[in-house]
Parts: sequence; structure tokens; C-alpha cells
Amino acid sequence: MKIAIRLAETRDIPELRELIEASVLGLQAGDYSLAQLKRALEAVYGVDTQLIADKTYFVAEARNEVRNNEASSNKAPNNSADGASPKREPESAPLKIVGCGGWSRRKTLYGGDQFSDREDSLLDPATDAAKIRAFFVHPAWARRGIGGMILDACESAAKATGFHRLEMGATLTGIPFYKAKGYAELEQTEAPLGTGLSLPIVRMAKNV
Repeated sequence: MKIAIRLAETRDIPELRELIEASVLGLQAGDYSLAQLKRALEAVYGVDTQLIADKTYFVAEARNEVRNNEASSNKAPNNSADGASPKREPESAPLKIVGCGGWSRRKTLYGGDQFSDREDSLLDPATDAAKIRAFFVHPAWARRGIGGMILDACESAAKATGFHRLEMGATLTGIPFYKAKGYAELEQTEAPLGTGLSLPIVRMAKNV
């Protein structure tokens, strides 16, 4: 199985929506109630098209390469003149997006297009921290290093743009991962969900 990191494109949005829902419901259920998660998918979690437009959002694609001998049941007939088997090229399964995440030069700390408390004004790299944003991994692909690969790409890109500090609004589920990557907890806060619900999150930061 090969994993490749690339910038997200507008054509990825339908697949990203499915990935985000699967990730939220499959990986965060141990830290939040089902009511919180369902409401968060409506009010907070989602695709941030501004990140895609800014070219600061990455996807991880997986491709399962199939060896020739694994496809023996579908061998092509031998039509060569000398009786030798024709050369077959390796076959590949379709690409699948299994993770996503980005960084931002804008003030919004978290939330997709539908989140009402957005603030998309630009940050100053000399004084502000770039935002690590919208990380999701499919439950079937968790704990395979995919989040770390995306985070490395984000940190490198933000640093190359002139930022020396990064911060995020981490879910309770994500705290151990970000701590292992050198981020420190700053404060606990709540993302309003409406209908009397909120989503506890933790601001975290790191110097780069």
C-alpha cells in the first residue's frame, strides 16, 4: 500500500465530506456523545473551501498495487508468435483519500464553511501563529502514520511562508497525537453547537 500527500482540489470535496463524517463518528465517539458529534457535523466540522482555495489543504491518497501473480486468474491469452507469455504491466487499484488536514494563514482557528464564527482576515507571519486546521483520518486507516505525514507537510509549508509558531483548536481525541508532535496545551475552550450543546476543544501551540 502506497500513501501519497498532495494538495486538495475542488473535485475532492464530495469525497472529503464522506471522509470527515466517517472520521468524526468512528474516532471521536470515546470523547464526545453521539448528540455532540452529530450536531458538530452540522455546525462545525466540514470542508473549508477557503483552505482549498488558498492551497494550504492536503489529502493523503492510498493506492493498493496489485502484483501480476495476484491477478493470475485474469491472465490475458498467449498470442505471441514465439509462444512466450506477453509482458504484463503492474495493475493498480483506484486512488482513495484516507486522510486530510491543512494549515492556514487566516485567523479562523477551526470550523468548516458552515461554522458561523469564522474570521478569515490574514495573519502576520512576523507576529501571529499559523493555524493547523481540519485534520481527519478514516477510521480504517488510523494509527498508520498518515496524520503525521500530513502534519509534516503543513509545518514545512507554514515555515516556508515565514511563520515561526503554529496553533490549533484540538479535539479531545487529537490531544495525545499533537502532544507527541511537540504541541503544548494552552487553554480549554468550547465550540458552540447550538441547541444547548457545545464541543470541548483545547488550544495547543508549537514553535517551529
